[in-house]
Amino acid sequence: MSLSLHCLLFFFRKCSAISSVLIDPPILQHVEALEVLLQGLSGVPKERVRVHELCLKSGPNLGVVPSEVRLLGDLAQATPSWTIRHVGGAMRGAGAEQISVLVRTVVESKASKNVLHYFYTLGYKLDHEILKIGFAFRFHRGAQITVTVTSANKMPRLHATDEAVPVTPGIQLVEITAPAAADNYNDVVSAVTAFCEFLAPLLHLSKPGHSTGIVTTAGAAAASLMSSGGGKTL
Repeated sequence: MSLSLHCLLFFFRKCSAISSVLIDPPILQHVEALEVLLQGLSGVPKERVRVHELCLKSGPNLGVVPSEVRLLGDLAQATPSWTIRHVGGAMRGAGAEQISVLVRTVVESKASKNVLHYFYTLGYKLDHEILKIGFAFRFHRGAQITVTVTSANKMPRLHATDEAVPVTPGIQLVEITAPAAADNYNDVVSAVTAFCEFLAPLLHLSKPGHSTGIVTTAGAAAASLMSSGGGKTL
């Protein structure tokens, strides 16, 4: 079975990414407060996130250098759409160590619904799959910023998204990403870093893989946000 032409049209972009895990109890109140805060900061309505993510790894017939791709199925739409994503290595060197976010190359392409069969035919194997459920805000604030707040869910049977259960109940992953180019990534890094400062009372964000620990002010900040009602653009 062949892949549609859309699967062959790749575009390249560099992304600045910053992420953290929101773990302070009571988690429900903190997530609701974060939503109120993001609504006020962005001034845009939230988007529902329900993404079926499949991680595929190359088989031995594809060469000695292993490769990995991710297939993302957007299940929040009436008709699910699919995206192929390949995430490259992080920027290295003295400059990378001095900035507060992770800069890496991301390659994405839209795909047709038979994309999984196509990669199986090439020799890729399914490594794991998860279902991400939550919400997102997309807005412009010095850069085109996307904030996603999601929980990771596992499936008891292959592709059984309707039966998914949380991998880590009560824990949400908060990610902030923004596209950048080689000639402007410093500006994007500054914009993302500045935006993260607005979230500091609720959570601290860090490069993926670097934990910042529990935020002691989160409980008081969440209570204040919820009592004020939020909803106003800041």
